[in-house]
Amino acid sequence: MKRSVLSRPGVAVVASALSLALATGCSDSGSDSGSGDKATGGKGATATVKALSGAELKKRLVGKGDLDGYRFAAADQSERFASSKEEITVVDDKCAPLAYVLTGFAPGDSTAYVNTMATPVEAKPSASSTKSMEDMTEEELDDALNSITDTLGGTVTIVSLSSYEGDGAQKAMSSVSDAVKGCAGGFTATAKGAKDDAEKFTKVEAEKASGSGDESVAFAVTGVADGDKIVVHGEAVRHGSTVATYYSMNLAAFLADGKPKEYGIPAELIKAQAGKLA
Repeated sequence: MKRSVLSRPGVAVVASALSLALATGCSDSGSDSGSGDKATGGKGATATVKALSGAELKKRLVGKGDLDGYRFAAADQSERFASSKEEITVVDDKCAPLAYVLTGFAPGDSTAYVNTMATPVEAKPSASSTKSMEDMTEEELDDALNSITDTLGGTVTIVSLSSYEGDGAQKAMSSVSDAVKGCAGGFTATAKGAKDDAEKFTKVEAEKASGSGDESVAFAVTGVADGDKIVVHGEAVRHGSTVATYYSMNLAAFLADGKPKEYGIPAELIKAQAGKLA
């Protein structure tokens, strides 16, 4: 049996870190008045496209039963980075669409949005998962520690859907594309009432997109946490008047001996979501 690098007290610390890492803005559904993107154009624009409602989007959002090996859940309201995109301030306005993707909000001026958090899970949970740490044997504790270690080493993804009237979806895509090109030097995002807890990113790079939907754009954003470089990945995909966004982060850096590995947005998640929008 592999040994965990974590001590018994360390379990609570890592679990807390995991909770904070996932508190990026998930909700079952919501509406969004948008922030007025400056982007223009996009391919296949149609001024008569009707946006889907929040209820319609929710039916089309990937979730339980759509993909094996994942748990889909919403973060508690109190854990969210911000309650709305209007509460997010980005130092450079053109970089705002990237900040919205990374917080689970619509990248453009949408009429509605929904999102969920997808977390990889073990095929067979251990029996010790229902016990408190105080009641575990040493072997059960090892199993629990290893389970946390595996989860932290996994890739967690926020999947969001937003809908737009007319050519709004194309404009949203253009705003993300322009931000990737124009924010190479990074950006800073702050939530209302949390000026001392700004999220600072030092670099933005374009990545190869999935090619899903009518158009797609992908990017990697680099930040620093406790002196360590952290890289997260985002992608926006347009399906007609609906834009799906994905934000993935790997939590290996939270481990005591964690070494961030190469990873990306899970292709199976993008495929599953595309299937529900077809």
